[in-house]
Amino acid sequence: MLGVMATRRSMPKSSGQRPGRPAVHAMLEDVLGCKWTLTIIDLVRRGVKRPGAMQRSVAGLTQKVLNERLRKLARFGILEKHCFPEVPPRVEYELTDFGRRFVGVLDAIDALAREAANLGFQQARKER
Repeated sequence: MLGVMATRRSMPKSSGQRPGRPAVHAMLEDVLGCKWTLTIIDLVRRGVKRPGAMQRSVAGLTQKVLNERLRKLARFGILEKHCFPEVPPRVEYELTDFGRRFVGVLDAIDALAREAANLGFQQARKER
């Protein structure tokens, strides 16, 4: 048992991605699984680029969660961070080309969800 424990400790940490899953699947799961991430993407898409403005425009969004999600979205390549050499420092985020394409996928998923909801409503009416 001790040998197994030593082996586990020497193994590299997991990237958080499930074995056999492409990185895009893991990214979709992460983005779709967090209500704040979708909100932040929508804010940037609508032109809210500064973290302070994002936080002020969404009740309940903490600075900690906002910063975590912005970092993750930048790491995924969905957002790009721009730092301006000013006093006080100014930071803005914008969608990358990949981010704009990713938003298109999110829009398609949203349209599919609305369509499925309508089908469910129509199906429920037929069963009455």
